[in-house]
Amino acid sequence: MKRYCLTLDLINDDSLMAEYESHHQKVWPEILESITTSGILQMEIYRFKSRLFMIMDVNNEFSFEKKAGMDAGNAKVQEWETLMWKYQQALPGAKPGEKWMLMDSIFQLKQA
Repeated sequence: MKRYCLTLDLINDDSLMAEYESHHQKVWPEILESITTSGILQMEIYRFKSRLFMIMDVNNEFSFEKKAGMDAGNAKVQEWETLMWKYQQALPGAKPGEKWMLMDSIFQLKQA
């Protein structure tokens, strides 16, 4: 199992951020299926103001390339992603169309 942490910003508007959270209280079943089918075992999203932080625990078969290919061929995922762009904004340094940006681990506390 591997863990990935990603970040993204929302448009800094209280009503849009509330709508975004509301969508995530009732994620479409097709989206949940797409997430688990890709090899994501657990996913959590946290928010501080307009900044989002996602933690993903994935199985050994997961890859971002495989997930991107699956998503590109799934009309419901494309519909969801289009809807989410209403609320999201790309981070500085992101390429056109890039949303969630992979974060580098800089510290880990490990106890024996």
